[in-house]
Amino acid sequence: MASKYAFPKPLKELRFHLCQTDASSTSLRSFLQRAYPVMKKHNPYTPILIREAQGVSPQVIARFEYGKEVKLPLDGVADKDLATTIEKLVTTTP
Repeated sequence: MASKYAFPKPLKELRFHLCQTDASSTSLRSFLQRAYPVMKKHNPYTPILIREAQGVSPQVIARFEYGKEVKLPLDGVADKDLATTIEKLVTTTP
């Protein structure tokens, strides 16, 4: 990747699902507060959606060309490891 959080062309959408209050979503919430502006700056035309719902376990869903989706649960992933995890997800074409 050319720069941090610069997504490849086949990625069409990135969705984050998390709970506003649950402790399992704490690391994802802090990651998004820090990284969302950078991700959006480097990918202005790629939709990056944040969906908050009560009782939802944290996960990220990447949608690629031809409607292929890859879902990755983020339960137990530390804040410092989320960047690497998401980078691996978006560079893996299904």
